Amino acid sequence: MPFSSASGLPRLTRIAAFLGTIIAFSLICLAGKSFVKPVANSAKTYPAHDEHPTEHVIVAADPYDMADKAAIFSVKYQDHGYLPIFLIVTNDGNQPVSLTDMSAQLVTVNRTKLSPATVDDLYRRLSRPARSDVPSPLPFPRKKVKGAVSPQALEEISSAQFRAKAVEPHGTQSGFLFFDIDGISTPLAGARFYLNRVKDVNGNELIYFEIPMEKYLTAPTGKAATSNP
Repeated sequence: MPFSSASGLPRLTRIAAFLGTIIAFSLICLAGKSFVKPVANSAKTYPAHDEHPTEHVIVAADPYDMADKAAIFSVKYQDHGYLPIFLIVTNDGNQPVSLTDMSAQLVTVNRTKLSPATVDDLYRRLSRPARSDVPSPLPFPRKKVKGAVSPQALEEISSAQFRAKAVEPHGTQSGFLFFDIDGISTPLAGARFYLNRVKDVNGNELIYFEIPMEKYLTAPTGKAATSNP
């Protein structure tokens, strides 16, 4: 039976247009997908934590060192020499806790002290500016070409950062700290995470928090990360 252009062609055109719309919509949604910070549970539910019962404060450090966990990011931070650590602070007391002056540090087994990278540090590393100290083989000056950080990465870095200035009574605050581990092959083995200058409502500094990262490394499979995406 010969093909009828009057009946079959419009139908195929409608189907093609419909499929094209679905594909275009999917691409737009994928391109516009933004970073969503994990929902933190109480700090005491994470393997690597330090609890101060008398002060009613618990601090946990949850490294995002595995591919399945790091998949929440659009940027492959470890490829750029950074280790994201999810910091969780839970206040089980009846008074607020101040984090305005808090200071975090990751100390490796070799006693290398690593402080969290600043936003500018991350921008510089991710933009990968061309080195100007390498001699050019050409007889004329080489332009210094600067890299660029995508808008998605900029939004992600801003959204992921730990920015809380206080933890309300019976509340939890969380966010990421990024540590420069470039050149360090095993940054977590034997390392310790420290959090200092956490203060009570009267401005008195609490005892510093110390978290052996071996607690995370030796946790049973499936127990090393209890945050919900």
